[in-house]
Amino acid sequence: MLDLSVINAMFPPDLPEPADWERRFRPRALPAGAEVTRFAPSPTGHLHIGGLYTAAVARALAHQSGGVHVLRVEDTDRSRQVAGAAEEFARLLGAFGLAPDEGGVAGDGEWGPYLQSERRDVYLSHVRELLRRDRAYPCFCDKDRLARSAEEQRAGRSPLGYYGRWAPCRTLAPESAARRLAAGEPYVVRFRCPYEFPGRVRFTDRIRASVTMQDNGNDIVLLKSSQEELPLPTYHFAHVVDDRLMRVSLVVRGEEWLSSTPVHLQLHTALGFEPPTYAHLAPLMKAEGPSRRKLSKRKDPEASVDYYLAAGYPPAAVQHYLRGLANIRLMDVPTAEALAAPVRLDGMRSSGPLLDLPKLHSLSREFIASLTPDELYGQLLAWAEEYDPELASVLASRKELALAAVAAGRPEGAPARKDLDRWSCFRDRYGFFFAELFGPAPAADDDRYGGLDSGLVRRIAAEFAREGGEAATPEEWYGELRELARRHGYAPDTASWRRDPERWAGPPREVANVVRVALTGATRSPDLFAVARALGAEEVLRRLTAVAG
Repeated sequence: MLDLSVINAMFPPDLPEPADWERRFRPRALPAGAEVTRFAPSPTGHLHIGGLYTAAVARALAHQSGGVHVLRVEDTDRSRQVAGAAEEFARLLGAFGLAPDEGGVAGDGEWGPYLQSERRDVYLSHVRELLRRDRAYPCFCDKDRLARSAEEQRAGRSPLGYYGRWAPCRTLAPESAARRLAAGEPYVVRFRCPYEFPGRVRFTDRIRASVTMQDNGNDIVLLKSSQEELPLPTYHFAHVVDDRLMRVSLVVRGEEWLSSTPVHLQLHTALGFEPPTYAHLAPLMKAEGPSRRKLSKRKDPEASVDYYLAAGYPPAAVQHYLRGLANIRLMDVPTAEALAAPVRLDGMRSSGPLLDLPKLHSLSREFIASLTPDELYGQLLAWAEEYDPELASVLASRKELALAAVAAGRPEGAPARKDLDRWSCFRDRYGFFFAELFGPAPAADDDRYGGLDSGLVRRIAAEFAREGGEAATPEEWYGELRELARRHGYAPDTASWRRDPERWAGPPREVANVVRVALTGATRSPDLFAVARALGAEEVLRRLTAVAG
């Protein structure tokens, strides 16, 4: 083992001891059974929907147990950092109603800082402690030496890593190591793995129950190159120290970290820590023909969390959907019930849930239909201000018309219309209510008029402009429409058409469709009288007259 004076000289002279950090980051005063969970992304790119899923599950488990959910940014890999990514995490989590109780770039909370790059002294104290206990050692092997070792291992079909005869610095004489340190030779600090020929390790996973794996036999790097201006720890080491000092009791993370659990357990033991419990989530999957594959950042636009914001899925519906992916029992209950229900780890499967956008559309549609007009208007406007400024301007200046448009879609006493599953669909479904968004009415020869002769389309529009605009009640309005149909040889009602189709030029809906397309630009719409009433007589006349020519 290196002499203590040599070890101490490797670190700042005023570096605190591990016990000092234990006192500073004291155990949390929480009720029995309360879980402390964390979401710990790396700022190396856009937030993946799988990350949001992980955060949603971890946060729910903490809150339903009376515990705390922490956002920690694991930014020790500075070469891969994307500027602004750490700030983006907090924004996106907040946008979906998944803000943490503490942490993030702002660093709110007594167990921070919550950026690993700002916790360097915490890690150095613990690296020094492992060196003092001969559980770590300096390694002077350069990249060329490591590359040659890897080549030999591949050729001999041996596991890749730093171990056995490929770990020369593990058995380096302390005097030799001290001389090389004194000479300023670059080094990293490696963990002295307790097993040169590893056996099996068994641990409990809260989703997979008992897991047995090959134990770690590799002397992993704990502290990166001393040539760096501020050497930082590797992920494996930093997160173990942070989970201990932030008092994390339950680690919810992706299945890709399952294979690293043995080395993490070894590090907890070497540092004298009681490890947290683990729950490894299966990755989100996508159907591709008859098979399934992992959702891909590169291939699938829906893999990015920004996709859901830009499309305008209500945050509550997305939360509901994520909980349903975790526990299928929550998928088919109302959103409020799903968000109030506990998430159960024992209800999760070890196979990856399928990301099914049609199901999200269904949940979102039901949620939007449950909103009052004022609630719908408020949420729509908030989305449009960020993603559709033109729509936001129209909504803000014409609030009464916006409320009337929404009300037209849900007549009093009737079931709410369910034709809106994202805020981005509002223009298509309801934009016709606003002259600024509607544009010119479709010309008389437009295909949307169902193939009727353009001259007939003009006459129907002109006559209804003269006679239908003054109707004050739905009965009068639809009466005028039926009379208009009859005058042009169409059945005045559907029953008459069905009784004797040979007598009529067509069913009344063909005439109604002319008015519908003229007023809305679409062949489907909310109740036509409600539409006309919301538009107002002047605007109805303008649109019909434009078609009449």
